[in-house]
Amino acid sequence: MREVIIYPGEDNFWVAECPGLPGCISQGETKEKAIINIKEAINLYIETLKEDNLPVPEEKFSTMVLAV
Repeated sequence: MREVIIYPGEDNFWVAECPGLPGCISQGETKEKAIINIKEAINLYIETLKEDNLPVPEEKFSTMVLAV
């Protein structure tokens, strides 16, 4: 299980990123497509780490929404 943040980006695309995997970012024309794309990006990211015999970071997340 991985934390994913989804937010509107430029050009009406949705951006999805996984903070627990630095640099693991994707996007899509819709939220649903962004979610599909980030799932694929996460799987490829982890697969690459394993192929390179590098440790896969454990997921440690805490989420908070603040009204400012």
